[in-house]
Amino acid sequence: QVQLVESGGGLVQAGDSLRLSCAASGRTFSNYAMGWFRQAPGKEREFVAAINWSGDNTYYANSVKGRFTISRDNAKNTAYLQMNSLRPEDTAVYYCAAVYTGPVTYTTIYESQYNYWGRGTQVTVSS
Repeated sequence: QVQLVESGGGLVQAGDSLRLSCAASGRTFSNYAMGWFRQAPGKEREFVAAINWSGDNTYYANSVKGRFTISRDNAKNTAYLQMNSLRPEDTAVYYCAAVYTGPVTYTTIYESQYNYWGRGTQVTVSS
């Protein structure tokens, strides 16, 4: 089992920045690819960003590309989502997720392929 706990959410104004953290425990963190997803009120959960075990392979949703950066620190068992130039449409609950891959390049943008999920952290961007 892998336990994931998100933190760093809050209420900010449009144009501000936030950094979300996802602390993992329970298994060897570097064996897992990580992803960030979000769910806005009344909408389905959607992919935001993904990263492989070493951090050298990343993917982003088009809506956040150039504004958000996913990263990880395997020594700290933590994944991050740096969010810059926030917009009101970024308002959502943000979830981190993990899937076992081993030390390979692979990561995934597909929600169904992630085995472990955190409980989420709320991000609210006011205009």
